[in-house]
Amino acid sequence: MNHQELIHRFEGDAIPEGSFHHADHVRLAFAYLCEYPVLQALEKFSTALKRFAAARGKTQLYNETITCAYFFLIRERMAGCEGADWEEFARRNSDLLIWRDSILSRYYHDATLKSDLARVVFVLPDKSLELQPPLLEVAHHRR
Repeated sequence: MNHQELIHRFEGDAIPEGSFHHADHVRLAFAYLCEYPVLQALEKFSTALKRFAAARGKTQLYNETITCAYFFLIRERMAGCEGADWEEFARRNSDLLIWRDSILSRYYHDATLKSDLARVVFVLPDKSLELQPPLLEVAHHRR
Protein backbone atom coordinates (compact mmCIF):
# COMPACT_ATOMS: atom_id res chain seq x y z
CA MET A 1 0.00 0.00 0.00
CA ASN A 2 1.45 3.39 -0.95
CA HIS A 3 1.44 6.50 1.26
CA GLN A 4 -1.65 8.06 -0.29
CA GLU A 5 -3.64 4.83 0.00
CA LEU A 6 -2.68 4.42 3.66
CA ILE A 7 -3.64 8.01 4.46
CA HIS A 8 -6.91 7.68 2.54
CA ARG A 9 -7.81 4.44 4.36
CA PHE A 10 -7.02 5.98 7.74
CA GLU A 11 -8.83 9.26 7.09
CA GLY A 12 -11.78 7.28 5.69
CA ASP A 13 -11.97 5.26 8.91
CA ALA A 14 -11.33 2.03 7.01
CA ILE A 15 -8.93 0.66 9.64
CA PRO A 16 -10.56 -2.04 11.78
CA GLU A 17 -10.66 -1.37 15.50
CA GLY A 18 -7.89 -3.15 17.35
CA SER A 19 -5.65 -3.35 14.30
CA PHE A 20 -3.94 0.03 14.60
CA HIS A 21 -0.94 -0.25 16.92
CA HIS A 22 2.13 1.83 17.72
CA ALA A 23 4.16 0.74 14.66
CA ASP A 24 1.13 1.61 12.51
CA HIS A 25 1.14 5.12 14.01
CA VAL A 26 4.81 5.48 13.06
CA ARG A 27 4.12 4.18 9.55
CA LEU A 28 1.24 6.65 9.15
CA ALA A 29 3.35 9.59 10.35
CA PHE A 30 6.03 8.54 7.85
CA ALA A 31 3.40 8.52 5.09
CA TYR A 32 2.14 12.01 5.98
CA LEU A 33 5.70 13.32 6.08
CA CYS A 34 6.38 11.86 2.64
CA GLU A 35 3.26 13.48 1.17
CA TYR A 36 3.03 16.92 2.82
CA PRO A 37 5.21 19.75 4.12
CA VAL A 38 6.08 19.06 7.76
CA LEU A 39 3.64 21.41 9.53
CA GLN A 40 0.76 20.51 7.24
CA ALA A 41 1.62 16.83 7.75
CA LEU A 42 1.54 17.28 11.53
CA GLU A 43 -1.82 19.03 11.41
CA LYS A 44 -3.36 16.38 9.15
CA PHE A 45 -1.84 13.53 11.17
CA SER A 46 -2.97 14.82 14.58
CA THR A 47 -6.46 15.69 13.27
CA ALA A 48 -6.82 12.20 11.79
CA LEU A 49 -5.65 10.56 15.05
CA LYS A 50 -8.13 12.59 17.10
CA ARG A 51 -10.96 11.70 14.72
CA PHE A 52 -9.94 8.01 14.81
CA ALA A 53 -9.97 7.99 18.63
CA ALA A 54 -13.27 9.89 18.81
CA ALA A 55 -14.97 7.49 16.39
CA ARG A 56 -14.13 4.69 18.81
CA GLY A 57 -15.20 6.60 21.92
CA LYS A 58 -11.59 6.79 23.13
CA THR A 59 -10.71 10.49 22.94
CA GLN A 60 -8.72 10.13 26.18
CA LEU A 61 -6.12 8.04 24.30
CA TYR A 62 -4.91 10.96 22.17
CA ASN A 63 -1.81 12.59 23.63
CA GLU A 64 -0.48 15.75 21.99
CA THR A 65 2.99 15.43 23.52
CA ILE A 66 3.48 11.82 22.43
CA THR A 67 2.12 12.60 18.97
CA CYS A 68 4.38 15.61 18.40
CA ALA A 69 7.47 14.11 19.99
CA TYR A 70 7.28 10.97 17.86
CA PHE A 71 6.35 12.95 14.78
CA PHE A 72 9.44 15.15 15.00
CA LEU A 73 11.70 12.23 15.91
CA ILE A 74 10.45 10.48 12.79
CA ARG A 75 11.06 13.62 10.73
CA GLU A 76 14.58 13.97 12.06
CA ARG A 77 15.36 10.34 11.32
CA MET A 78 13.92 10.68 7.80
CA ALA A 79 16.42 13.45 7.15
CA GLY A 80 19.18 11.04 8.15
CA CYS A 81 18.11 8.40 5.63
CA GLU A 82 16.82 10.50 2.77
CA GLY A 83 15.17 8.57 -0.01
CA ALA A 84 14.55 5.46 2.10
CA ASP A 85 11.23 3.74 1.62
CA TRP A 86 9.18 2.64 4.62
CA GLU A 87 10.78 -0.80 4.89
CA GLU A 88 14.31 0.62 4.84
CA PHE A 89 13.36 3.41 7.25
CA ALA A 90 11.77 0.92 9.67
CA ARG A 91 14.80 -1.38 9.47
CA ARG A 92 17.21 1.45 10.19
CA ASN A 93 15.07 3.00 12.93
CA SER A 94 13.55 0.02 14.70
CA ASP A 95 13.81 1.82 18.05
CA LEU A 96 10.97 4.10 16.92
CA LEU A 97 8.69 1.08 16.55
CA ILE A 98 8.98 0.01 20.19
CA TRP A 99 6.10 1.13 22.40
CA ARG A 100 7.00 -0.31 25.82
CA ASP A 101 10.08 1.44 27.20
CA SER A 102 9.95 3.67 24.14
CA ILE A 103 12.50 6.19 23.00
CA LEU A 104 10.43 8.89 24.69
CA SER A 105 11.58 7.57 28.07
CA ARG A 106 14.96 9.13 27.23
CA TYR A 107 13.34 12.55 27.11
CA TYR A 108 10.33 12.45 29.43
CA HIS A 109 9.43 11.27 32.89
CA ASP A 110 6.55 8.82 32.75
CA ALA A 111 4.37 11.08 34.91
CA THR A 112 4.85 13.93 32.46
CA LEU A 113 3.65 11.87 29.49
CA LYS A 114 0.64 10.66 31.48
CA SER A 115 -0.32 14.15 32.65
CA ASP A 116 -3.47 15.94 31.58
CA LEU A 117 -1.36 18.80 30.27
CA ALA A 118 0.64 16.48 27.98
CA ARG A 119 -2.59 15.14 26.53
CA VAL A 120 -3.77 18.54 25.32
CA VAL A 121 -0.59 20.53 24.52
CA PHE A 122 2.94 19.67 23.52
CA VAL A 123 5.13 19.61 26.61
CA LEU A 124 8.87 20.05 26.16
CA PRO A 125 11.09 17.18 27.31
CA ASP A 126 11.72 17.23 31.05
CA LYS A 127 14.73 14.91 31.35
CA SER A 128 18.28 16.14 31.06
CA LEU A 129 19.82 15.29 27.72
CA GLU A 130 23.37 16.16 28.79
CA LEU A 131 24.44 12.55 29.28
CA GLN A 132 22.75 11.24 26.15
CA PRO A 133 24.30 11.25 22.66
CA PRO A 134 22.68 13.53 20.11
CA LEU A 135 20.13 11.75 17.94
CA LEU A 136 22.06 12.52 14.79
CA GLU A 137 25.08 10.77 16.26
CA VAL A 138 22.91 7.76 17.17
CA ALA A 139 21.34 7.69 13.69
CA HIS A 140 24.76 7.95 12.06
CA HIS A 141 26.05 4.91 13.98
CA ARG A 142 23.04 2.87 12.90
CA ARG A 143 23.99 3.02 9.21
